[in-house]
Amino acid sequence: MRFVLVDDSFAFDGYSPSSQPLAGPEKAFACLSSPLAQRGHEVTVFNRTTYGLQIDGAKWEPFDTTKPDETDVLVALRLPRLLDHVPVAAKRILWCSGDLAQLEGAENEAILERHRPMMLFFSEAHRRRWDNRLGLETRIFAPGLASNYLEEDAMRVYDPPRAVTTAHPQSGLGWLLALWIDRIRPAVPNAELHVYSSLLNRGILGSEVPPNVKPLVDLVQAARDRGILVMRPQGDSGMADSYRSARAFLYPGTPTEIYGFTLAESQAMGLPAVIRPAAPVLFERVVDGQTGHVVTSDAQFARATIELLTDRAAFDRMSGACRAARNGRTWQIAAAEFEELAR
Repeated sequence: MRFVLVDDSFAFDGYSPSSQPLAGPEKAFACLSSPLAQRGHEVTVFNRTTYGLQIDGAKWEPFDTTKPDETDVLVALRLPRLLDHVPVAAKRILWCSGDLAQLEGAENEAILERHRPMMLFFSEAHRRRWDNRLGLETRIFAPGLASNYLEEDAMRVYDPPRAVTTAHPQSGLGWLLALWIDRIRPAVPNAELHVYSSLLNRGILGSEVPPNVKPLVDLVQAARDRGILVMRPQGDSGMADSYRSARAFLYPGTPTEIYGFTLAESQAMGLPAVIRPAAPVLFERVVDGQTGHVVTSDAQFARATIELLTDRAAFDRMSGACRAARNGRTWQIAAAEFEELAR
């Protein structure tokens, strides 16, 4: 089959996930193209990449490059208007991201009604948030895991013990930092919390950040003696190393979660999690009591984190359960499933 994938966000390509941080939808878009091409399909991606290049059989072209007049499958990421970019397509798929407001409005609804694409969502919780007034076909497609997160390398347990979080500053990170300062760090005085956040990292370096993020920048700068280290997010290779060196993945969660991308990756590595039941989709990522703890109070969250930081036997048991539970969903497996969706 001939696949055309279209995105109009920012510059990235099929090499990007291994070397730079990407949000879950963009990473999935970037990771799908080469496995599809390796299955014998003709795959061309149009996005904001600067130069045309070929990556493991898939062609990547700058967004403004002339697009083909026809294809078998057109896959548009996030924006309905991208469904117009190839005049003739046997099948059109709109791959939805977290912000479903981008599907609303008279113009977008007219495009959806005209093309009647398959609407692709990351989870059942994600699909349920959309009011399918046009009665379009909807399907769920879970992303694959990069090979970095499926390696059999042993976890490295460092001293001092480390916890890791990728929580967004506007999605529970302030709560987590306060809990760390008030309850967790006093109980484990040498522990470190590695916070992977582009926003906080930029703020610490002096760049402008949103007004509601500035108090968190001030907080982490004042709390360096509490073991809080702000790190720049990395690509899959760097994040896998970070997870392999940690004892707990701390994830506040929000009701707007669509998948829990970093939670899935860290679980596959063997890193136990402590999460709040903020979103139903998170229960699909963590097996409570086996691969992590799902807690309902601040005190429980603190106790569970302290246990993983201080009790090596508890950590080893949950880490082993994480590896045993992982489904080995490589991108090659995911691409085969996507192929069936597209037929």
